[in-house]
Amino acid sequence: MTKITTTTCLALIALASSAVAAFAHEQHGHTSYSAGEPGNPNRPSRTIEVEMSEMAFKPANIQVKRGEQIRFVIRNVGKEDHEFLLATTEENLKHAEVMKKHPHMEHDDPNGVRLPPKKTTEIVWKFTKSGSFEYACLIPDHRDYGMVGRITVK
Repeated sequence: MTKITTTTCLALIALASSAVAAFAHEQHGHTSYSAGEPGNPNRPSRTIEVEMSEMAFKPANIQVKRGEQIRFVIRNVGKEDHEFLLATTEENLKHAEVMKKHPHMEHDDPNGVRLPPKKTTEIVWKFTKSGSFEYACLIPDHRDYGMVGRITVK
């Protein structure tokens, strides 16, 4: 291979890699989150178990106090992949539109996770802001079919 061919190939690989990265969730570059901030896994105040199934969350409504830290134990008890993404309704609706174009987008943020069937994970979250927030599955059509939960922070 000539030096020009090698350089061209390397440039094309770099361009392809950056295009793939643009489809990943981590490209959103969050430095702050609407519902609070990642918690300290060594100091949760209480644990809330959330089950995801076809097309529901259990529980569907959660109340927390401002400043409270929660360890969410998230279980996918369904037969399909599901997501738990904690944000405002507006943010989740905007993100859902992106997910329609890129349905296999992986989430690598402290406020969201995608789980295959029969898997469990944890998210530790500190609610520093009062208000109404939601957790939703943004896999195309799941949110539209009712896969949304509500969190009220007082």
